Amino acid sequence: MTLEILLVCGLVLSAVILFATERLPVDLTAMIIMGAMLLSGMISAEDAIGGFSNPATVTVGAMFVLSAGLFKTGAVNLLGNSLARLGRISFWLVLVVMMLMVGLLSAFINNTAAVAIFLPVMLTIAKDCGFSAARLLLPLSFASMFGGVCTLVGTSTNILVSSIAERHGLQPIGMFEPTSLGLLFFGAGSAYLLLVGIRLIPKRGGAAERGPTFGSGDYQIEIVLGPEARSVGTVLVDSPLLHDVSIRSVEVFRNGKRLEQTMQELVLQVGDQLKLRADLENFRKLKERQGIALRQETGAAADEEAALVEAVVAPGSTLDGRSLKQARFRSRYGLTALAVRHRGRVMREHLEEMQLKAGDVLLFEVAQKQLQLLRDDRTFVLVSQVELPNFRKSRMLTAIAIVAGVVLAAATGAVPIVAGAIVGCILMVLTRCLTLDEAYGSINWQVIFLLAGVLTLGTALETTGAARLLGGLLVEHLGSLGPVALVSGLYLATSLLTELMSNNATAALLAPIAIAAAESLGIDARPLLMAITFAASASFMTPVGYQTNTLIYGPGQFRYADFLKVGTPLNILFWILATIFIPRFWPF
Repeated sequence: MTLEILLVCGLVLSAVILFATERLPVDLTAMIIMGAMLLSGMISAEDAIGGFSNPATVTVGAMFVLSAGLFKTGAVNLLGNSLARLGRISFWLVLVVMMLMVGLLSAFINNTAAVAIFLPVMLTIAKDCGFSAARLLLPLSFASMFGGVCTLVGTSTNILVSSIAERHGLQPIGMFEPTSLGLLFFGAGSAYLLLVGIRLIPKRGGAAERGPTFGSGDYQIEIVLGPEARSVGTVLVDSPLLHDVSIRSVEVFRNGKRLEQTMQELVLQVGDQLKLRADLENFRKLKERQGIALRQETGAAADEEAALVEAVVAPGSTLDGRSLKQARFRSRYGLTALAVRHRGRVMREHLEEMQLKAGDVLLFEVAQKQLQLLRDDRTFVLVSQVELPNFRKSRMLTAIAIVAGVVLAAATGAVPIVAGAIVGCILMVLTRCLTLDEAYGSINWQVIFLLAGVLTLGTALETTGAARLLGGLLVEHLGSLGPVALVSGLYLATSLLTELMSNNATAALLAPIAIAAAESLGIDARPLLMAITFAASASFMTPVGYQTNTLIYGPGQFRYADFLKVGTPLNILFWILATIFIPRFWPF
């Protein structure tokens, strides 16, 4: 145990704590760790910035662009909209077809992008057909993870582990090498959800609970009665406002004071301020009534055609962990949030100062000319089914052909995956499937910086000998039980760590240790690396363990315990399957 090993182990522990607590953004944490290692002399300047030029980092960035090309040409949306026609036939038919579609799509594009496309579609189906939104959204998120483990490009974690293996002189992971176990996971996971899991998901967020609405549920709204309002001069309980619009609760204020009269006694007057609780559909009805004015200031001018839009704060966006005021939201978009649904609670007061988290749902009134700006921004995922964006449908087949070419070239070994992905991005722009600005904007830079930082940490683990030491300890405790126990232990450790922190960070930390452990035991490292690869992409127990879980958290009105209840048996099932089948598919 040298001083350098002690220092790097201390940095690893610090990184795990910061990643798990998210006191700082994960990409900033990765950069801080990189800077600390650089200043301490543990790594050279070339090693410190080497993560940015690593094939894994470049490939993941390129895959973001290729995914955007499929979206902008309407190829992905075509799949999502075809589901709407099945909703009137059967809930189970929609569920099964959706899981197959999302699983297939997630095998070749970013999981989060796939879920973002299907999210508003599922919410609309839930609204129109009276289904529980939660019972569609949780399978949506889980199916994207099932599909993501089926190919090399299915998740960034697969690409990352493949790159680490190649750097150690091992064979990189083939395009369809994970497919055999991935399909087994997909089949077992889908069977569990359809037979058991679906019954554990609460019927929350559907028509049965809150009437004909979709998205994130009730909002608290403040309105002012004008002279033309039909309810002026009527007793509150008999007012047209309460008769025509479904309202959950109402409070009346006059001259800044709350009126304590009963609904049978209180007569409404011009200028009365009413605090109402209603869902989005009835919010729209209120907005359209004559003589009713929203008290909140909005970014849409009174004479402009505007739409009410619900938008989920995307994981890792500029609003995740910040307030609207800190992010200068109003000056950037010219919009003011009307309401926020934060962790199941509707907030109306002090919205500008409230710290937002990924998965929170905001309600806006947006002018039509601003709608495309909001839709294109990676800060949000729109969950309201407003008018569809303009797709370049004439280039849809071109985009599909480019992605298929990249996959085929990598699968046959004609070119390395990083080279094929870069060429694919160039072709997306040259064929006008994407503009250059759209290509740059599609890249999730938080993931890029996170990958670059954690790859550097992995390098330090190797160069200082810490990976060899930790690998030896792993072999000492589990090696005597045989290599199968080592696979099982690594899968379990990765699975638990991934629930607490970034899956990429988990894989980058454990992969070098797994390789060192395999060398100590004199076995092939492949099964150990596969255990890490699959476990890091299968996070079902928490809403923060994987980005797709975070994305559905607000719109589905989930609670933390919902993921534990449904996801824990699934994690255990996959752990057992991995322990049995990884040694069979990848012998020691």
